[in-house]
Amino acid sequence: MDLPPIGLGTMGIEDPDVVETALDVGYRHLDTARIYGNERVVGEGLAASDVPRDEVLVATKLWIDDLAPGRVRAAAEESLDRLGLDRVDLCYVHRPRGEYDPAETLPALDDLVSDGLVDAVGLSNFTVDQLATAREHLDAPIAAHQVERHPLFAENDLLADARENGYPLVAYSPLAGGRVRELLEVQAVAEKHDVTPETAAIAWVVGTDGVVAIPKASSRAHLEANLAAANLDLDAEDRDRIASIDREEELFPE
Repeated sequence: MDLPPIGLGTMGIEDPDVVETALDVGYRHLDTARIYGNERVVGEGLAASDVPRDEVLVATKLWIDDLAPGRVRAAAEESLDRLGLDRVDLCYVHRPRGEYDPAETLPALDDLVSDGLVDAVGLSNFTVDQLATAREHLDAPIAAHQVERHPLFAENDLLADARENGYPLVAYSPLAGGRVRELLEVQAVAEKHDVTPETAAIAWVVGTDGVVAIPKASSRAHLEANLAAANLDLDAEDRDRIASIDREEELFPE
């Protein structure tokens, strides 16, 4: 999919005004999930906005107990009802666990595409081997793979698979739960460009070819700052400095 470089991650957002504000400042990609418990909030914010629906990419995810073949359609329809939409642009398998069976779950997602409930199918938190297996069972191309990616954690085998197979990586938690502010390497790059460490970290993430990011923010100021990171060009020295950080701190392991 052709995704904006920076979208809005909505986990923990409980006020539709935040979503409406995000759209007002320029966000065009909203990412939610059934397990976040806020699909209705996202839908209300979208409905309140003056931005036309067809200009906004809305993504949601089916949780691990939504993935049995007899449950996929009902779960998707429930998400659409909460969102107040008749279709969703992108629907992910949130994690390949629980009721997930690639031979049965993925054809059920293909049916959602065929029937117009979903425009595209994404995967989230898969390994390279699981991605390969998914391609064997999914008729629709993998539209995106959503993974944890930030200066403290970046799995480059997943990036290589995304590039080889022509889909974007969608980086969640690009600010490492706020920890990027504490990293000396990120601080140095931020000071050089007179931006915040958060802006520098997001710029590093989305400055990698084939990667987009979905940071969460609630205030207009932070929403604007995160979005502006797409316009910050880091040079090779900046990128190497942040890349030198030991990247082994996964926040959301299986």
